[in-house]
Amino acid sequence: MGRQGLGRGPVKDCVPLTGGTQNILLRFTLDGRAFVLRRPPMHVRVNSNETMRREARVLAALAGTGVPHPGLIAACDDESVLGAVFYLMEPVDGFNPAAGLPALHAENAGVQHRMGLALVEGIAALGMLDPTALGLDGFGKPEKFLERQVSRWGTQLDGYKAFHRWPGPGGLPGVAAVAAWLEGNRPGDARPGILHGDYHLGNVMVRSDGPELAAIIDWELATIGDPLIDLGWLLATWPEPGEAGTVSVQPWIGFPTGDELVAHYAAHSDRDLSAIGWYRVLACYKLGILLEGSYARACAGKAPIETGEKLHGRAVRLFQRALNWIG
Repeated sequence: MGRQGLGRGPVKDCVPLTGGTQNILLRFTLDGRAFVLRRPPMHVRVNSNETMRREARVLAALAGTGVPHPGLIAACDDESVLGAVFYLMEPVDGFNPAAGLPALHAENAGVQHRMGLALVEGIAALGMLDPTALGLDGFGKPEKFLERQVSRWGTQLDGYKAFHRWPGPGGLPGVAAVAAWLEGNRPGDARPGILHGDYHLGNVMVRSDGPELAAIIDWELATIGDPLIDLGWLLATWPEPGEAGTVSVQPWIGFPTGDELVAHYAAHSDRDLSAIGWYRVLACYKLGILLEGSYARACAGKAPIETGEKLHGRAVRLFQRALNWIG
C-alpha cells in the first residue's frame, strides 16, 4: 500500500465484517483513511484467486456508471503478498437488509416499498450497460447462454449421486418436469449484458438514512450473459402472499409484490419481459439444485445434517413454486 501511494504507518482499527461464508472481509484504517480488504478464505479453493481477479475487474469497470457498488481502490494480483489475490475497496455506508432493519426501515411501509423498487432499479441499470464499452470483452460467454443453462444444472444435480447416502433427485418435486418445461419454452438469446449472478436482498447494502441502494455487493458470480437472469433470481427469492422467500427480511410490511417488481423493471429498461416467467422458473431450478448440493454433502457427513435438511426444505419449496408458476 505504501508503494502504491495509499498511505503509510501502522494498520489500525481492524474489524472483521460479515458478508457471506466463503471470503474474508476486513475493515481497517491506514494513515487516517478507511479501507475494506476482500480476499479468499485462508484455505484457498481451486478457483478462489480467479474469482477475486474477476470481482476486481468488474468493480473497476463499473466506476462512474451510476450503478451502486463498492468503489475499487486497488487490486493485488501477486499471490505471495497475502497468500492469495486480494483487493481493497471503499467502505459502504449502509446496512444489509437480511441482517436486520433499522427502525426507519422496519416501521415504515412506504420506505420498504421504495427499497424494493430501488432494488430493481439497480439491476435494470446494470443490465443496460454495454460490457464492451466498459472493457469487459471476454468476461463471459454470452453465445448460447440460455441454451446451456438447463443442461448445466441438470448435470450438477446428477453429480450429487457421488455423495454417499444422498437419497437422490426424487426428493425434489417435479425436477424432471421443470427441466422439460424450461427446455421447451426457452426464449432466444437476448442482447448480452452484465449480470450480477446472485441478486437478492442479502447481496445489497441500503442507505441508513433512507430506502435507496448504497451498493450492490458480492460480485463473485458476475458474468456477461442475459441480464434478465438477475430479475428472475430476485423473483425466485422474493416472498409472495402466503409464501416465504429464500431470503428472510422482517418485518415485511410494505415491500412490492413480484408483479410490481417486474413492472418497475420494465419502466427502467428496454428489454423484452414477455418471457419473464421462464427466467423465474429457471432461477427456482438453479437455486434449488444449488441448495440440494448442500444437503447431499450433509448426507455424506461433509456438512451439519441440520443445515442440510433446512436447505433441502428450501429446495423443495423452490421446485413447488416453479411448478405453481408453470401451472
